[in-house]
This record gives sequence, structure tokens and C-alpha cells, in this order.
Amino acid sequence: MSSDNSTIRPDWDQILVDIVDYVRDFQPASDLAWQTARHVLIDSLGCAMEALDYPACRKLLGPLVPGATLENGARVPGTDFQLDPVKAAFDIGAMIRWLDFNDTWLAAEWGHPSDNLGAILAVADWRSRNDAATGQPPLAMRDVLACVIKAHEIQGVMALKNSFNQVGLDHVALVKLASTAVVCQLLALSREQALAALSQVFVDGQSLRTYRHAPNTGSRKSWAAGDACSRAVRLALIAQTGEMGYPSALTAPAWGFYDVSFQGRAFRFERSYDSYVIENVLFKISFPAEFHAQSAVEAAMTLHHALQTLGRSVNDIANIRIRTQAACMRIIDKHGPLDNPADRDHCIQYMVAVPLIFGRLTAADYEDAVAADPRIDALRAKIRCVEDPQFTADYHDPDKRSIANGLTIAFNDGSVLDEVLVEYPIGHRRRRAEGIPLLEAKFRTNLARRFDPAQQQRILDASMDQGVLERMPVHAYMDLFALSDPR
Repeated sequence: MSSDNSTIRPDWDQILVDIVDYVRDFQPASDLAWQTARHVLIDSLGCAMEALDYPACRKLLGPLVPGATLENGARVPGTDFQLDPVKAAFDIGAMIRWLDFNDTWLAAEWGHPSDNLGAILAVADWRSRNDAATGQPPLAMRDVLACVIKAHEIQGVMALKNSFNQVGLDHVALVKLASTAVVCQLLALSREQALAALSQVFVDGQSLRTYRHAPNTGSRKSWAAGDACSRAVRLALIAQTGEMGYPSALTAPAWGFYDVSFQGRAFRFERSYDSYVIENVLFKISFPAEFHAQSAVEAAMTLHHALQTLGRSVNDIANIRIRTQAACMRIIDKHGPLDNPADRDHCIQYMVAVPLIFGRLTAADYEDAVAADPRIDALRAKIRCVEDPQFTADYHDPDKRSIANGLTIAFNDGSVLDEVLVEYPIGHRRRRAEGIPLLEAKFRTNLARRFDPAQQQRILDASMDQGVLERMPVHAYMDLFALSDPR
């Protein structure tokens, strides 16, 4: 029996063409986009510096072969490593994402667009160093910020209407896609090479969400974005050699991504690519918590102070109701034993219990020493989530994009506190003016974890002025984050 499969090579899938042409042709014109890209950069690097406090993160860093070095390699900030750009992308991406404290985008698919900085910084630094070493003009940090804007837009616009989690795939597939697209530009690939690289992203295997959900929740979710960044760099470098691509990687009947991995559905889009996502991205400023819980943690902090004022303790609480959105119910409404920090930082009951008890929520509060306090699990058992359909609708409304949580405490004596409702947590665009000074303070705090005051000041002088930063060669900026600044 003969096959009906055609051997005629098709045109490139339009999805791939749209992304490649956007990256090659779009010139960001919004001051807000450029300013926010700088804030994304400093916040992400600050998160990376805090991650170095954790041995579980540090053990994954450095060359694949111990002792290997690379002349003019990409710098891993806060360390003395200079690596090939594939491994550097892994390291930087893992550090940025390790504590779940970098920016967030929430839609049909959620994710963290600043994860792409793992690939962007590694490739930009590596190319900048080698250009300078051969007498060529090095890349400037403005080139990095342009890639930040575009990577945010690709990942975020794809996420608006397309849920990868509903088919069991992890959102880092979009990190791999966005990172590959902008890395192709940093490497000055041709249009055909960029199309080939993007096609390889969809032909490639995609990560399952196994490590994000009970009963398998684990630390891979902290390095999955780094893995996606490194794969993106590798695919772009393969395309740079002239390796062929696969024009209908998405749409090929039976063998394409849509039929194999997306239940036969084509991607849908709400808007074209511009700079919408970077302008509306959500910053995690006060708490290292999964973003669907940020407003709940903020409400819990308010209630902690209310309990103190009333002379009450958590022992007086009979139950707590969290009025929330469907995404929260799907991702972080979790009961039963929590086995590790990765389990705890994706449990809204844990993230509410800790601030109610201690009046704080830090990355260290997910570690075993704090989790051993029996009051946490006792209080977790009293907390239940209830979806409010209006909260879910407002979550998806492009004019609102709220992430609402309302907490109501009922006491053993039958009395009830008024609900504390937070619709827009600090870090939301609607609270950007309030949040940016705190974001900058977070950056200063994280720099102080790694560097002496003089080195901190050199980094701040380069980072806090938009014009100074944009003009600075990439490798010169990254050298400021060396474990020991050479100057």
C-alpha cells in the first residue's frame, strides 16, 4: 500500500517566520520597555547572587570537565568561572531561577521571561570578549537589553493563549524558543539559519512537568530554565554551521509538534509581537514565592500584624479560607507531606503559614530547619483554597491581569476577622511606582552578599544609570561581577 505523504518541501511554518522577522526587524521605541529591561537585568543578577548562598545551586556550576578553562569564555557572575557559552548559559540560567525570585508572566501558560538572560548574557559576553580580542567592536549592553525585550515578548505572547501545562509540558519550552530566537541575532545568523534553529526547538524533545508536581516535586524545577537556555545556545550554534532546518516542524501531519505534542491544536495568538510583555511583566520583590501566592503572602503579612495587635496567636485559629484563582488551585494548592524546599515553595498553604507565624517569608524559610517547626504543618492543615470565578476571569483579562487572593481567618471562639484581599501584589505594573525603589533595594542587598563595598559601588554606578549601562561593552559589565573584580 502506497503512502500519501508528499515529498515536496513545504514553506516555513508562519509561526517561525513571524518570530524570526520580529527579532530581526523590530526596534523597541518605548522608554518604558528599555527602562524595565534594565530593571529585569539587575533584579535577575541580584537573584543569581542570592542563589550562590545555596550549596545545592553551587554544586551544579562550573565546567563540565573539572579544571577546564576557556580563553575569552563567558563569565558566570559571582564566581571565577569563564566557560563556553553553552555551559555558561546553564549556570547563569540556573542561578537566576534557583530561588523562584525573578520576574513572572501569567496567562494561559505561566513562566519567567527573565530566565532567558541565561542564554542572552552568556552568548553576548562570549561574543563581546572575542570581538574585543580580535579588534572588532564589542557588543554593548544595549544589545543585551534589546534581546531582553524581545525574549520577553516572544515567551509572553506565546503564553497568552497557549497552555503547555495542559498537555503536560513544562513552560521552559518557551524559554528555549525565545532564547534561541534572540541568540541567533546575537550570533548574527542569517534569516535562513535562524529559521532552521527555531525549527530545531520544536523538533527537539520538551521537558515534562513531572518535577513541578506532587508526588515528584523536586529541585530540577530550579535548573530547568538553565537547561533550556543551554539547549537554546547549542541549537543556535548548530544552525550557525549551516545545518538544515525543518520547515513544517509545527504543522507536519502526524510527525509535527502540533500532532505529536499539542493534541493536534495549532497555536493561537491574542496580539502581535511588540513590547507589551516587558512593559507589563510582574516582578517578585518582597517574597521568593510562586507568583500566584504573592498576594496571599502579602495578605498574610497584614494578618500577622493584626494578630499581634489583637493579642492573638496562630493557636487561636480554627481555619483559614483563601479565595483565589483557578491557576493557584491548579499549581500550588497542596496538602500532605512536603519533602524538600522545591515542594514547599509551591505550596500556598506553606507560603501563608510561615508569614502568619513568623512575620516573614524568605528563601531560607523553605529549608528543612524552618520547616521542622510543628506549627507550620499544624496551621497548613487548617487552610483551604476556594476558587472565585471572578478572580479567574480578572486573571485572564488583558486590561487587569490581577492575581487576587483574599484571606479570611476564623477563630476557635467563633469570631471571624474581615477578609484581607490583595488583587495586585507589589511588583504588578499597577504598583510599579511603589515597587521599583524596593526592587533596587533588593538588588543592593543581593550585591552585598557577594562583594565588598567598593565593588558594589562600581556595579551600581554602571547599573543604575540607563545611558551608562546601555553604552557599556558587555564583557566590561560582566567583569564587574567577577568574584574578585580585577580593577
